[in-house]
Amino acid sequence: MLKMRLQEGNGGETTWCFSQVKGTLEDDVTEADLISCVEFNHDGELLATGDKGGRVVIFQRDPASKQCVPKKGEYNVYSTFQSHEPEFDYLKSLEIEEKINKIRWLKQKNQAHFLLSTNDKTIKLWKVSERDKRVTGYNTREEGGRPRDPSRVTQLRVPTVRPADLMVEASPRRIFANAHTYHINSISLNSDQETYLSADDLRINLWHLEITDQSFNIVDIKPANMEELTEVITAAEFHPTECNLFVYSSSKGTIRLCDMRAAALCDRHAKLFEEPEDPQARSFFSEIISSISDVKLSNSGRYMMSRDYLGLKVWDFRMETKPVETYPVHEYLRSKLCSLYENDCIFDKFECCWSGDDHRLMTGSYNGFFRIFERSGGGGRRNELTLEASREAAARPRQPLRARRVATTAKRKKDEISVDCLDFIKKILHTAWHPHESIIAVAATNNLFIFQDKY
Repeated sequence: MLKMRLQEGNGGETTWCFSQVKGTLEDDVTEADLISCVEFNHDGELLATGDKGGRVVIFQRDPASKQCVPKKGEYNVYSTFQSHEPEFDYLKSLEIEEKINKIRWLKQKNQAHFLLSTNDKTIKLWKVSERDKRVTGYNTREEGGRPRDPSRVTQLRVPTVRPADLMVEASPRRIFANAHTYHINSISLNSDQETYLSADDLRINLWHLEITDQSFNIVDIKPANMEELTEVITAAEFHPTECNLFVYSSSKGTIRLCDMRAAALCDRHAKLFEEPEDPQARSFFSEIISSISDVKLSNSGRYMMSRDYLGLKVWDFRMETKPVETYPVHEYLRSKLCSLYENDCIFDKFECCWSGDDHRLMTGSYNGFFRIFERSGGGGRRNELTLEASREAAARPRQPLRARRVATTAKRKKDEISVDCLDFIKKILHTAWHPHESIIAVAATNNLFIFQDKY
Protein backbone atom coordinates (compact mmCIF):
# COMPACT_ATOMS: atom_id res chain seq x y z
CA MET A 1 0.00 0.00 0.00
CA LEU A 2 1.24 3.49 -0.86
CA LYS A 3 1.35 5.36 2.43
CA MET A 4 0.66 9.09 2.56
CA ARG A 5 3.85 10.08 4.34
CA LEU A 6 3.17 13.09 6.56
CA GLN A 7 6.33 14.97 7.34
CA GLU A 8 5.77 16.43 10.77
CA GLY A 9 7.48 19.68 11.67
CA ASN A 10 7.88 21.12 8.17
CA GLY A 11 4.49 22.60 7.46
CA GLY A 12 2.66 19.33 7.05
CA GLU A 13 3.97 18.62 3.56
CA THR A 14 2.80 15.47 1.90
CA THR A 15 3.81 13.32 -1.01
CA TRP A 16 0.73 14.37 -2.96
CA CYS A 17 1.62 16.76 -5.77
CA PHE A 18 -0.04 18.57 -8.66
CA SER A 19 -0.01 16.81 -12.03
CA GLN A 20 -2.40 18.62 -14.38
CA VAL A 21 -5.36 20.96 -14.59
CA LYS A 22 -7.90 20.84 -17.40
CA GLY A 23 -9.99 23.86 -18.29
CA THR A 24 -9.28 27.56 -18.17
CA LEU A 25 -8.28 29.21 -14.92
CA GLU A 26 -10.14 32.40 -15.79
CA ASP A 27 -12.57 34.02 -13.36
CA ASP A 28 -15.33 34.38 -15.96
CA VAL A 29 -17.03 30.98 -15.92
CA THR A 30 -20.40 30.19 -17.47
CA GLU A 31 -22.91 27.97 -15.70
CA ALA A 32 -22.79 25.43 -18.56
CA ASP A 33 -19.05 24.85 -18.02
CA LEU A 34 -19.37 23.71 -14.40
CA ILE A 35 -18.34 20.07 -14.00
CA SER A 36 -21.16 17.95 -12.57
CA CYS A 37 -19.57 14.45 -12.44
CA VAL A 38 -16.17 12.72 -12.71
CA GLU A 39 -15.53 9.02 -13.34
CA PHE A 40 -12.50 6.81 -14.13
CA ASN A 41 -13.08 3.69 -16.19
CA HIS A 42 -12.21 0.26 -14.79
CA ASP A 43 -8.51 0.27 -15.72
CA GLY A 44 -7.97 4.00 -15.21
CA GLU A 45 -6.89 4.60 -18.79
CA LEU A 46 -9.86 6.87 -19.44
CA LEU A 47 -11.36 9.63 -17.32
CA ALA A 48 -14.74 11.14 -18.14
CA THR A 49 -16.34 14.36 -16.96
CA GLY A 50 -19.87 15.66 -17.50
CA ASP A 51 -20.93 19.28 -17.16
CA LYS A 52 -24.06 21.35 -16.71
CA GLY A 53 -24.11 22.08 -20.43
CA GLY A 54 -24.78 18.40 -21.23
CA ARG A 55 -21.29 17.73 -22.58
CA VAL A 56 -19.11 14.71 -21.87
CA VAL A 57 -15.34 15.11 -22.12
CA ILE A 58 -13.18 11.97 -22.10
CA PHE A 59 -9.47 12.13 -21.26
CA GLN A 60 -7.00 9.35 -22.09
CA ARG A 61 -3.87 8.48 -20.10
CA ASP A 62 -0.75 9.66 -21.87
CA PRO A 63 1.20 6.46 -22.76
CA ALA A 64 4.53 8.20 -22.13
CA SER A 65 3.46 9.18 -18.59
CA LYS A 66 3.13 5.49 -17.65
CA GLN A 67 6.55 4.52 -18.96
CA CYS A 68 8.63 7.30 -17.43
CA VAL A 69 10.23 6.91 -14.02
CA PRO A 70 8.60 7.94 -11.80
CA LYS A 71 5.21 7.41 -13.41
CA LYS A 72 3.06 10.44 -14.10
CA GLY A 73 -0.71 10.78 -14.01
CA GLU A 74 -1.13 12.83 -17.18
CA TYR A 75 -4.21 12.75 -19.40
CA ASN A 76 -4.99 14.23 -22.81
CA VAL A 77 -8.37 15.05 -24.34
CA TYR A 78 -9.60 11.94 -26.15
CA SER A 79 -13.17 12.78 -27.15
CA THR A 80 -15.77 15.49 -26.54
CA PHE A 81 -19.44 15.13 -27.40
CA GLN A 82 -22.85 16.54 -26.56
CA SER A 83 -24.63 13.88 -24.53
CA HIS A 84 -27.89 15.63 -23.61
CA GLU A 85 -29.83 18.64 -24.86
CA PRO A 86 -32.30 20.81 -22.92
CA GLU A 87 -35.89 19.60 -23.23
CA PHE A 88 -39.34 20.77 -22.24
CA ASP A 89 -42.06 18.58 -20.76
CA TYR A 90 -45.23 20.07 -22.22
CA LEU A 91 -47.53 17.93 -20.09
CA LYS A 92 -46.03 19.26 -16.87
CA SER A 93 -44.81 22.62 -18.20
CA LEU A 94 -41.38 21.69 -16.89
CA GLU A 95 -37.94 22.41 -18.28
CA ILE A 96 -35.55 19.46 -18.25
CA GLU A 97 -31.95 20.54 -17.86
CA GLU A 98 -29.19 19.07 -20.00
CA LYS A 99 -26.90 18.76 -16.96
CA ILE A 100 -25.12 15.39 -16.71
CA ASN A 101 -25.91 13.94 -13.27
CA LYS A 102 -23.89 10.70 -13.46
CA ILE A 103 -21.51 8.79 -15.75
CA ARG A 104 -20.81 5.08 -15.37
CA TRP A 105 -18.36 3.07 -17.49
CA LEU A 106 -19.03 -0.47 -18.68
CA LYS A 107 -16.15 -2.93 -18.52
CA GLN A 108 -14.34 -3.08 -21.82
CA LYS A 109 -15.06 -6.21 -23.89
CA ASN A 110 -13.57 -5.19 -27.25
CA GLN A 111 -11.74 -2.27 -28.84
CA ALA A 112 -14.67 0.09 -28.20
CA HIS A 113 -15.61 1.73 -24.90
CA PHE A 114 -19.14 2.06 -23.57
CA LEU A 115 -20.52 4.41 -20.92
CA LEU A 116 -23.88 5.39 -19.47
CA SER A 117 -24.74 9.04 -18.92
CA THR A 118 -27.89 10.53 -17.48
CA ASN A 119 -29.56 13.86 -16.90
CA ASP A 120 -32.70 14.29 -14.78
CA LYS A 121 -34.92 12.14 -17.02
CA THR A 122 -33.07 10.27 -19.78
CA ILE A 123 -30.26 7.72 -19.67
CA LYS A 124 -28.10 7.11 -22.73
CA LEU A 125 -25.65 4.34 -23.61
CA TRP A 126 -22.73 5.69 -25.65
CA LYS A 127 -20.20 3.80 -27.74
CA VAL A 128 -16.79 5.44 -28.06
CA SER A 129 -14.65 3.92 -30.81
CA GLU A 130 -11.57 4.73 -32.87
CA ARG A 131 -11.33 4.83 -36.63
CA ASP A 132 -7.96 5.14 -38.37
CA LYS A 133 -8.89 3.81 -41.83
CA ARG A 134 -11.14 5.05 -44.61
CA VAL A 135 -12.77 3.36 -47.56
CA THR A 136 -12.26 4.83 -51.06
CA GLY A 137 -13.46 3.83 -54.52
CA TYR A 138 -17.25 3.70 -53.98
CA ASN A 139 -19.41 2.89 -56.98
CA THR A 140 -22.61 4.65 -55.96
CA ARG A 141 -21.30 7.84 -54.38
CA GLU A 142 -18.51 10.37 -54.72
CA GLU A 143 -15.56 10.56 -52.33
CA GLY A 144 -17.26 13.46 -50.57
CA GLY A 145 -20.33 11.33 -49.90
CA ARG A 146 -22.71 12.73 -52.54
CA PRO A 147 -24.71 10.13 -54.53
CA ARG A 148 -23.43 9.55 -58.05
CA ASP A 149 -25.60 9.78 -61.12
CA PRO A 150 -26.26 6.11 -62.11
CA SER A 151 -25.87 7.02 -65.79
CA ARG A 152 -22.27 8.06 -65.11
CA VAL A 153 -21.35 4.70 -63.57
CA THR A 154 -19.68 2.96 -66.49
CA GLN A 155 -17.57 0.41 -64.63
CA LEU A 156 -17.49 -1.36 -61.31
CA ARG A 157 -14.74 -0.56 -58.85
CA VAL A 158 -13.50 -2.57 -55.90
CA PRO A 159 -13.46 -0.30 -52.80
CA THR A 160 -10.13 -0.13 -51.02
CA VAL A 161 -9.29 0.52 -47.36
CA ARG A 162 -6.56 3.08 -46.73
CA PRO A 163 -4.93 4.50 -43.59
CA ALA A 164 -6.34 7.80 -42.34
CA ASP A 165 -5.96 10.19 -39.42
CA LEU A 166 -7.23 8.78 -36.14
CA MET A 167 -10.82 9.76 -35.40
CA VAL A 168 -12.65 9.07 -32.15
CA GLU A 169 -16.40 8.72 -32.63
CA ALA A 170 -19.06 8.77 -29.92
CA SER A 171 -22.43 7.41 -30.98
CA PRO A 172 -25.58 6.78 -28.90
CA ARG A 173 -26.46 3.06 -28.96
CA ARG A 174 -29.43 3.02 -26.57
CA ILE A 175 -31.74 5.67 -25.10
CA PHE A 176 -33.61 4.76 -21.91
CA ALA A 177 -36.37 7.30 -21.35
CA ASN A 178 -39.82 7.90 -19.86
CA ALA A 179 -39.35 5.72 -16.77
CA HIS A 180 -38.87 8.32 -14.04
CA THR A 181 -41.38 10.85 -12.75
CA TYR A 182 -38.79 12.52 -10.53
CA HIS A 183 -35.18 13.53 -11.14
CA ILE A 184 -32.67 10.70 -11.57
CA ASN A 185 -29.96 10.95 -8.90
CA SER A 186 -28.11 7.65 -9.41
CA ILE A 187 -27.25 5.01 -11.97
CA SER A 188 -25.24 1.89 -11.12
CA LEU A 189 -24.08 -1.01 -13.28
CA ASN A 190 -24.57 -4.52 -11.99
CA SER A 191 -21.62 -6.88 -11.71
CA ASP A 192 -23.23 -9.05 -14.41
CA GLN A 193 -22.59 -6.17 -16.87
CA GLU A 194 -26.03 -6.81 -18.37
CA THR A 195 -28.33 -4.83 -16.09
CA TYR A 196 -28.20 -1.53 -14.24
CA LEU A 197 -30.36 0.44 -11.85
CA SER A 198 -31.53 4.02 -11.95
CA ALA A 199 -32.92 5.85 -8.93
CA ASP A 200 -34.96 8.98 -8.40
CA ASP A 201 -36.44 10.48 -5.23
CA LEU A 202 -39.07 7.78 -4.74
CA ARG A 203 -38.35 4.84 -7.04
CA ILE A 204 -35.56 2.57 -8.22
CA ASN A 205 -35.84 0.87 -11.61
CA LEU A 206 -33.92 -2.11 -12.98
CA TRP A 207 -32.96 -2.02 -16.68
CA HIS A 208 -31.44 -4.45 -19.14
CA LEU A 209 -28.85 -2.84 -21.38
CA GLU A 210 -30.45 -4.35 -24.49
CA ILE A 211 -34.05 -3.31 -23.69
CA THR A 212 -35.00 0.36 -23.84
CA ASP A 213 -38.81 0.28 -23.78
CA GLN A 214 -39.33 -1.33 -20.38
CA SER A 215 -37.81 -1.46 -16.92
CA PHE A 216 -38.75 -3.18 -13.67
CA ASN A 217 -39.64 -1.12 -10.62
CA ILE A 218 -37.75 -2.77 -7.74
CA VAL A 219 -38.21 -0.09 -5.03
CA ASP A 220 -41.18 2.23 -4.58
CA ILE A 221 -41.42 4.33 -1.43
CA LYS A 222 -44.10 6.70 -2.72
CA PRO A 223 -46.96 6.84 -0.18
CA ALA A 224 -50.60 6.76 -1.25
CA ASN A 225 -50.94 10.24 0.20
CA MET A 226 -47.97 12.48 -0.62
CA GLU A 227 -48.60 14.48 2.54
CA GLU A 228 -47.37 11.41 4.44
CA LEU A 229 -43.99 11.48 2.67
CA THR A 230 -41.20 11.49 5.26
CA GLU A 231 -38.08 10.63 3.27
CA VAL A 232 -36.66 10.43 -0.25
CA ILE A 233 -34.03 8.26 -1.93
CA THR A 234 -30.72 10.11 -2.27
CA ALA A 235 -28.34 7.51 -3.79
CA ALA A 236 -28.28 3.86 -4.88
CA GLU A 237 -25.56 1.42 -5.88
CA PHE A 238 -25.15 -2.26 -6.76
CA HIS A 239 -22.83 -4.53 -4.80
CA PRO A 240 -19.51 -4.88 -6.69
CA THR A 241 -19.58 -8.70 -6.84
CA GLU A 242 -23.00 -9.98 -5.72
CA CYS A 243 -25.40 -9.23 -8.58
CA ASN A 244 -28.52 -9.69 -6.42
CA LEU A 245 -27.59 -7.08 -3.80
CA PHE A 246 -27.90 -3.32 -3.87
CA VAL A 247 -28.09 -0.50 -1.35
CA TYR A 248 -29.87 2.82 -1.29
CA SER A 249 -29.64 5.74 1.09
CA SER A 250 -32.29 8.18 2.23
CA SER A 251 -32.69 11.73 3.44
CA LYS A 252 -33.27 10.34 6.95
CA GLY A 253 -29.66 9.16 7.17
CA THR A 254 -30.45 5.46 6.72
CA ILE A 255 -29.02 2.92 4.28
CA ARG A 256 -31.02 -0.11 3.22
CA LEU A 257 -29.53 -3.29 1.81
CA CYS A 258 -31.90 -5.14 -0.52
CA ASP A 259 -31.77 -8.65 -1.95
CA MET A 260 -33.52 -9.12 -5.30
CA ARG A 261 -33.79 -12.87 -4.66
CA ALA A 262 -36.25 -12.26 -1.81
CA ALA A 263 -38.98 -10.55 -3.82
CA ALA A 264 -39.59 -8.78 -7.11
CA LEU A 265 -40.40 -5.55 -5.26
CA CYS A 266 -37.67 -4.82 -2.70
CA ASP A 267 -39.69 -2.54 -0.45
CA ARG A 268 -38.72 -4.77 2.47
CA HIS A 269 -35.01 -4.43 3.07
CA ALA A 270 -32.69 -7.22 4.16
CA LYS A 271 -30.67 -4.91 6.44
CA LEU A 272 -31.05 -1.37 7.74
CA PHE A 273 -27.93 0.62 8.61
CA GLU A 274 -28.69 3.52 10.91
CA GLU A 275 -26.80 5.30 13.66
CA PRO A 276 -28.91 6.18 16.70
CA GLU A 277 -29.41 9.91 17.14
CA ASP A 278 -28.20 11.67 20.26
CA PRO A 279 -31.33 13.42 21.67
CA GLN A 280 -29.20 16.09 23.34
CA ALA A 281 -27.58 17.07 20.05
CA ARG A 282 -30.85 17.40 18.16
CA SER A 283 -31.56 20.77 16.56
CA PHE A 284 -33.56 22.35 13.74
CA PHE A 285 -30.82 21.30 11.29
CA SER A 286 -30.41 17.70 12.50
CA GLU A 287 -32.49 16.09 9.77
CA ILE A 288 -30.91 18.18 7.01
CA ILE A 289 -27.30 17.46 7.95
CA SER A 290 -27.98 13.75 8.56
CA SER A 291 -29.30 13.28 5.01
CA ILE A 292 -26.90 11.04 3.06
CA SER A 293 -25.74 12.63 -0.18
CA ASP A 294 -23.67 9.70 -1.47
CA VAL A 295 -23.07 6.03 -0.72
CA LYS A 296 -20.20 3.99 -2.18
CA LEU A 297 -19.39 0.31 -1.66
CA SER A 298 -15.77 -0.68 -1.22
CA ASN A 299 -14.05 -2.57 -4.03
CA SER A 300 -13.86 -5.67 -1.83
CA GLY A 301 -17.60 -5.51 -1.17
CA ARG A 302 -17.26 -5.79 2.61
CA TYR A 303 -17.65 -2.12 3.54
CA MET A 304 -19.63 0.85 2.38
CA MET A 305 -19.08 4.54 2.87
CA SER A 306 -21.74 7.19 3.33
CA ARG A 307 -21.35 10.95 3.14
CA ASP A 308 -23.60 13.32 5.03
CA TYR A 309 -23.16 17.06 5.27
CA LEU A 310 -20.53 17.12 8.01
CA GLY A 311 -18.64 13.86 7.62
CA LEU A 312 -17.96 10.37 6.34
CA LYS A 313 -19.00 7.06 7.87
CA VAL A 314 -17.74 3.58 7.02
CA TRP A 315 -20.10 0.69 7.63
CA ASP A 316 -19.36 -3.03 7.84
CA PHE A 317 -22.02 -5.12 6.10
CA ARG A 318 -22.00 -7.43 9.11
CA MET A 319 -22.91 -4.70 11.60
CA GLU A 320 -26.03 -2.58 11.19
CA THR A 321 -26.19 -0.77 14.52
CA LYS A 322 -23.43 1.80 14.02
CA PRO A 323 -20.58 2.68 11.65
CA VAL A 324 -17.20 1.11 12.31
CA GLU A 325 -15.39 4.32 11.37
CA THR A 326 -16.38 8.00 11.45
CA TYR A 327 -14.42 10.79 9.80
CA PRO A 328 -15.36 14.44 10.44
CA VAL A 329 -14.90 16.37 7.17
CA HIS A 330 -15.78 19.91 8.23
CA GLU A 331 -17.10 19.69 11.77
CA TYR A 332 -16.02 23.31 12.23
CA LEU A 333 -19.08 24.33 10.18
CA ARG A 334 -21.51 23.15 12.86
CA SER A 335 -21.57 26.64 14.37
CA LYS A 336 -22.30 28.11 10.91
CA LEU A 337 -25.35 26.01 10.05
CA CYS A 338 -27.75 28.94 10.32
CA SER A 339 -25.94 31.04 7.72
CA LEU A 340 -25.33 27.95 5.55
CA TYR A 341 -29.08 27.32 5.62
CA GLU A 342 -29.79 30.88 4.55
CA ASN A 343 -27.47 30.68 1.53
CA ASP A 344 -28.63 27.10 0.66
CA CYS A 345 -25.12 25.64 1.05
CA ILE A 346 -26.47 23.24 3.67
CA PHE A 347 -28.21 21.40 0.81
CA ASP A 348 -24.98 20.81 -1.16
CA LYS A 349 -24.53 17.16 -2.13
CA PHE A 350 -20.93 16.09 -1.63
CA GLU A 351 -19.76 12.83 -3.19
CA CYS A 352 -17.12 10.45 -1.87
CA CYS A 353 -14.86 7.72 -3.26
CA TRP A 354 -12.60 4.84 -2.26
CA SER A 355 -9.00 4.29 -3.29
CA GLY A 356 -8.39 1.17 -5.36
CA ASP A 357 -7.06 -0.75 -2.34
CA ASP A 358 -9.91 0.43 -0.03
CA HIS A 359 -7.36 1.85 2.44
CA ARG A 360 -8.12 5.51 1.77
CA LEU A 361 -11.18 7.70 1.40
CA MET A 362 -11.69 11.03 -0.32
CA THR A 363 -14.40 13.67 -0.33
CA GLY A 364 -14.75 17.39 -0.91
CA SER A 365 -15.35 20.49 1.15
CA TYR A 366 -15.46 24.27 0.67
CA ASN A 367 -12.80 26.84 -0.25
CA GLY A 368 -11.44 24.45 -2.88
CA PHE A 369 -10.49 22.00 -0.12
CA PHE A 370 -10.78 18.23 -0.33
CA ARG A 371 -10.09 15.68 2.38
CA ILE A 372 -8.15 12.40 2.20
CA PHE A 373 -8.36 9.95 5.10
CA GLU A 374 -6.07 6.97 5.53
CA ARG A 375 -7.85 4.15 7.31
CA SER A 376 -5.99 2.45 10.13
CA GLY A 377 -5.91 -1.27 10.70
CA GLY A 378 -6.45 -2.50 14.24
CA GLY A 379 -7.29 0.87 15.78
CA GLY A 380 -3.97 2.57 15.07
CA ARG A 381 -3.40 6.23 14.35
CA ARG A 382 -5.18 7.48 11.26
CA ASN A 383 -3.67 10.10 8.98
CA GLU A 384 -5.90 12.73 7.47
CA LEU A 385 -5.14 15.52 5.04
CA THR A 386 -6.80 18.69 3.87
CA LEU A 387 -5.52 19.69 0.43
CA GLU A 388 -6.52 22.46 -1.95
CA ALA A 389 -7.31 22.48 -5.67
CA SER A 390 -6.09 25.95 -6.56
CA ARG A 391 -4.14 28.00 -9.05
CA GLU A 392 -1.30 28.10 -6.54
CA ALA A 393 -1.03 24.30 -6.76
CA ALA A 394 -1.14 24.46 -10.57
CA ALA A 395 1.80 26.86 -10.57
CA ARG A 396 4.00 24.33 -8.71
CA PRO A 397 3.96 21.07 -10.73
CA ARG A 398 5.59 18.04 -9.12
CA GLN A 399 6.02 20.00 -5.87
CA PRO A 400 4.47 18.54 -2.70
CA LEU A 401 1.10 20.07 -1.88
CA ARG A 402 0.90 22.10 1.27
CA ALA A 403 -1.52 20.66 3.80
CA ARG A 404 -4.22 23.18 4.74
CA ARG A 405 -5.77 23.64 8.16
CA VAL A 406 -8.89 25.43 9.32
CA ALA A 407 -8.85 27.11 12.71
CA THR A 408 -11.45 25.59 15.00
CA THR A 409 -10.94 28.12 17.80
CA ALA A 410 -10.71 31.90 18.02
CA LYS A 411 -6.95 31.68 18.33
CA ARG A 412 -5.62 31.05 14.84
CA LYS A 413 -2.15 29.72 14.16
CA LYS A 414 0.04 31.14 11.42
CA ASP A 415 -0.65 28.42 8.84
CA GLU A 416 -4.40 28.12 9.56
CA ILE A 417 -7.34 29.74 7.80
CA SER A 418 -10.29 31.12 9.74
CA VAL A 419 -13.73 29.59 9.25
CA ASP A 420 -15.04 33.08 8.52
CA CYS A 421 -12.64 33.37 5.58
CA LEU A 422 -13.78 30.21 3.77
CA ASP A 423 -15.12 30.70 0.26
CA PHE A 424 -18.40 28.75 0.03
CA ILE A 425 -18.64 29.32 -3.72
CA LYS A 426 -15.51 27.25 -4.32
CA LYS A 427 -16.94 23.86 -3.40
CA ILE A 428 -15.52 20.44 -4.28
CA LEU A 429 -18.55 18.22 -4.85
CA HIS A 430 -17.15 15.63 -7.29
CA THR A 431 -13.99 13.54 -6.91
CA ALA A 432 -12.66 10.27 -8.37
CA TRP A 433 -9.80 7.90 -7.53
CA HIS A 434 -7.80 5.87 -10.06
CA PRO A 435 -8.70 2.16 -9.59
CA HIS A 436 -5.07 0.97 -9.32
CA GLU A 437 -2.76 3.93 -8.71
CA SER A 438 -2.50 6.92 -6.41
CA ILE A 439 -3.97 9.33 -8.94
CA ILE A 440 -6.99 11.44 -8.05
CA ALA A 441 -9.26 13.73 -10.06
CA VAL A 442 -10.96 16.69 -8.39
CA ALA A 443 -13.60 18.87 -10.04
CA ALA A 444 -13.37 22.53 -8.99
CA THR A 445 -16.05 24.60 -10.76
CA ASN A 446 -15.06 24.33 -14.46
CA ASN A 447 -11.58 22.89 -13.81
CA LEU A 448 -10.48 19.29 -13.47
CA PHE A 449 -7.41 18.99 -11.24
CA ILE A 450 -5.36 15.81 -11.36
CA PHE A 451 -3.03 15.02 -8.44
CA GLN A 452 -0.75 12.07 -7.82
CA ASP A 453 1.42 10.61 -5.12
CA LYS A 454 5.03 11.66 -5.66
CA TYR A 455 6.62 8.23 -5.78
